[in-house]
Amino acid sequence: MHPAASVIFFTVFSGAGFGLLILMGFATYSSATPTTAFLLVHFGLAFAMAVAGLISSTFHLGHPERAWRALTQWRSSWLSREGVLAILTLAFAGLYALLWIFFDVPSGILGVISAILALITVYATGMIYAQIKAVQLWNRTLTPICYLLFSLAGGALLFLMLHAVFFGEAGPFLSSVALVLLVVAWAAKIFWWLTGDRIVPLSTTGSATGLGKIGKTRLLEAPHTGSNYLMKEMGHQIARKHASKLRMISVLLGAIVPVILILVALPAPADAVWLVLAMLAHLAGMLTERWLFFAEAKHAVMTFYQ
Repeated sequence: MHPAASVIFFTVFSGAGFGLLILMGFATYSSATPTTAFLLVHFGLAFAMAVAGLISSTFHLGHPERAWRALTQWRSSWLSREGVLAILTLAFAGLYALLWIFFDVPSGILGVISAILALITVYATGMIYAQIKAVQLWNRTLTPICYLLFSLAGGALLFLMLHAVFFGEAGPFLSSVALVLLVVAWAAKIFWWLTGDRIVPLSTTGSATGLGKIGKTRLLEAPHTGSNYLMKEMGHQIARKHASKLRMISVLLGAIVPVILILVALPAPADAVWLVLAMLAHLAGMLTERWLFFAEAKHAVMTFYQ
């Protein structure tokens, strides 16, 4: 599939933003007393990343001004459900933030509701791709699970970084949570890659023509002398050796470097610097991972263009 920059930005940054909103939804049950500046920055960054990602997703549309119409198809479309859920999440989280910041009313119920809605929103994002049967690599239960885990890991790392900036320390509990989520998320992704490499195509030239039972079927000549829309959007190809290198780069930047920097930050007095670097490395790894998510996917329609 064609890796569109707008969709890559959307899934990475919105995922981290909603992940931070999930954690902030349970912040009222923490023993720490956050300052107004702390709350403003946390909620502000979460909203900025979530909204920026959602807006960027419309850039891939032929008519972005008509994006609102997708909201009407929530009964049958995961894309529509994601849009509706995102609006509900931002509404409840916005009210939760306003009451806490400006009226000093930390409503735990509103926080939990916004956190649950954020979780379901990220799940809906993953299901947009997981429900496409024509792309076998995506059409798996593990796809939305990976989206959820990456959202939580990114949100935890953001929360840890901001906590260090405001309080001057990472804290063993928050560091442990971020470390566990990073390891679990990337372990799930590696398993996703390994199982995806063993997928046997359900649709082949032989099955499409009915000639497969006779022997190996191949095209005598290409169906087109030039490119077309389907070949551009559905037929992106990446060599296996390049994909392997990019996988290693994504794991290195997205998981290994952040884990090392979190461990370095724990005893250091200037740990915020290390955690900012950890967050930047994680985002770079996630952008690489998400580019591969699209680049390695093969739509069944490309069987016609072998």
